[in-house]
Amino acid sequence: MIRSIETLKKSPMKTDSLKKAFGLLALFTSVPLCLIADRNDVGEPRVLQGPMVGAVEPETIRIWARVTGEHEVAVEYGTDPFLINSRQSRSMVAKVEDDFTVVIELKDLAPGTDYYYRVLVEGEGPKYLKNKRPFRVRTAPVEATRFTVGFGSCVRYGEDRVQPIWKEVQVANPDLFFWLGDNIYGDTLRAEVLAEEYRRQRDVALLQPVIRSIPQLATWDDHDFALNDHDRENPLKNESLRIFKQYWANSSYGLANVPGVFFEYEYGGVDFFFLDDRMYRDPYTKSDNAGKTMLGKGQLRWLKQALVRSDSPFKVIVSGSGWTSSKGEEGDSWAAALTERNALFEFIRERSIDGVVLLSGDTHRGEFNAIPWSEKGGYDFFELVSSPLAQEPSEVDRPMVWEPQMREPYSYSPNFGLLTFDMTAQDPWLRFELINVWGDSVWDATELKASELRNGVSSWKSKSSRRTRERYEREYERLQK
Repeated sequence: MIRSIETLKKSPMKTDSLKKAFGLLALFTSVPLCLIADRNDVGEPRVLQGPMVGAVEPETIRIWARVTGEHEVAVEYGTDPFLINSRQSRSMVAKVEDDFTVVIELKDLAPGTDYYYRVLVEGEGPKYLKNKRPFRVRTAPVEATRFTVGFGSCVRYGEDRVQPIWKEVQVANPDLFFWLGDNIYGDTLRAEVLAEEYRRQRDVALLQPVIRSIPQLATWDDHDFALNDHDRENPLKNESLRIFKQYWANSSYGLANVPGVFFEYEYGGVDFFFLDDRMYRDPYTKSDNAGKTMLGKGQLRWLKQALVRSDSPFKVIVSGSGWTSSKGEEGDSWAAALTERNALFEFIRERSIDGVVLLSGDTHRGEFNAIPWSEKGGYDFFELVSSPLAQEPSEVDRPMVWEPQMREPYSYSPNFGLLTFDMTAQDPWLRFELINVWGDSVWDATELKASELRNGVSSWKSKSSRRTRERYEREYERLQK
């Protein structure tokens, strides 16, 4: 019998005929088909993780997926939900050195338009996704518009494998979703462990409808960079960067001569600047002076040039680490590099760069913060914080410790931030809400107008709750004595 099977394998029969012959042979001999198939067969070509939508632009969409081997991968897409008269992207082969991940770019699309897509592996819709309808995604608009952004940080799969917060993100259905670091808890100096943590997180069931239709953009912080509180001395940093690029589909990564995860992204009339706060960061034990850095010279130069160049009413700077000084001079945040932070704030004031808003994560609690730079002749820098997406929140500490600043924290459940921008208003505005795991907004939505983010305007007192404001004022008076 074995000699007969080998004869069949060597015959010039077509693949389909060969499979039928094996099937009949198994039927009559009661031998399982899996035992008869060629042992060198790579198995059923299919998608293991994904698909996930990455950066969208007016004429392009990036689709990420991880497949079972060195297979040819493409995307079928069109504006019809049933993919009638569809197009097919250029195919690419998933490589072992990329952990069998691919990013397929759909090009020559219409702005502000719904597209439907499905991933093809070896020319066919992959097993386990065949019976699902094509997924929907929308290209970015060309004009200023009204849109929403969800964001969050600190997703610890080992502590929460269900992650119910994604149900609420799906209900909110933002136009974009930003991951602000600690997107996995690698906590390792082994590259293969970092990659495995990405795979585990991408397999979370409640996450699937979110990543398949809502564009995902990301930066990192310490736990997806390597070890807790890690900085530029991380020996795995180049490997961490390589793996980050494999598992995300951002619009770009760093500069040709300044590697990193930082990039600029425009959507609906708003400019977003994602920072890399780890690759060039000095150890927190280094004395804070003009030579200490969070961003490195190259990235800081890029950020300043981009801010000067931007004409958007809102310029949103996205950082994994928090902007306030609350963690102290040896804290794992911008508090350890206040000289560089304050110099950046002064640069914004001196150049009259309007509309800067700060986003961050890391703290394991949601926060609405203000750093009142209006007292220095500028305007108030508002920091909007969401953390954690999936794990137990931290207890709230004192709202103010080292210098005048307003901090309004929330620490009762996992949460995500929801920003609504209306760039069509005469005075463009954004609204910040923090949504808990039950779908409730944890405090009154806070609205910031573009006209309030200009030199000489003080607005922080009108944005805080009365209790927080009174607490701030008492602390401020104490510090002045």
